[in-house]
Amino acid sequence: MPQLKNLLGGPLVLNGATDPAVTVGAPAQDVVVRPLDACLGVPGLPQSATGQAALFTGVNAPRLVGGHVTAFPTARLRELLAERSLLRQAADVGGRVLFANAHSEQFWQMVHERRRHLGASTLTALAADAPIPTLADLVEGRALLWDITHEIATGHLGYDLPLVSAVEAGRRLTRLAAEYDLVLFETFMPDLAGHQRLDPEWVLTRLDAFLGAILDHRPPDVTLVVCSDHGNLEDTSTKAHTINPVPLLACGPGATRFRRANAITDVAPTILSLLEG
Repeated sequence: MPQLKNLLGGPLVLNGATDPAVTVGAPAQDVVVRPLDACLGVPGLPQSATGQAALFTGVNAPRLVGGHVTAFPTARLRELLAERSLLRQAADVGGRVLFANAHSEQFWQMVHERRRHLGASTLTALAADAPIPTLADLVEGRALLWDITHEIATGHLGYDLPLVSAVEAGRRLTRLAAEYDLVLFETFMPDLAGHQRLDPEWVLTRLDAFLGAILDHRPPDVTLVVCSDHGNLEDTSTKAHTINPVPLLACGPGATRFRRANAITDVAPTILSLLEG
């Protein structure tokens, strides 16, 4: 990951320091890296449904429902996202918000026929009445896909879409960021790599180029925040999630607000504090 290494002056790893936060001063930007607790004081391996709910609301979702919940949000977690969605809270105070992931008509049809459940990120957007882009928006460059380059969507899922480079996808996201107060984009390629369904090197190469393009083209008043809901990609000896802390990377004028973040529940409140000024 040469782009990330260049940004941080080394790889994204814990170095065993008492305070492993990294703050890097660079021209026109600040960079903060923090290891965040994803276990949240609840025994067991962190899972996607509760982890994403915690990340997108700031509420300790595993404690709320009595354990880590895998895959798709339960009824109680859906209620939590409807009430406390980060995008909803931002929209409620007048913020312009966007969920940048394009969704196909086929996806919505499967949901309507109850052959597919909604994930936490989509529920986070629906709670705010945020626009959810279509594949037409994607082709016009006004949205992104979870696989960034469309290689998986076209090669394995059968969609007829033009391929884009990871660099162009990063540029698209920065253009969208200039139009809204808060933009959410989700990729679960690292999760699939951690579960050994995708090659880690293939994923990380594209993710690095994507992040590099965002950093190169980011408007000076935009802060980039990157975080995960659980660990698994960092340990290729297992297909399971881990109890390791997850990295939070913040770049831009609001990055220093994240210096005291210790858990994934700190991400949403800190983002909201940036929107409040």
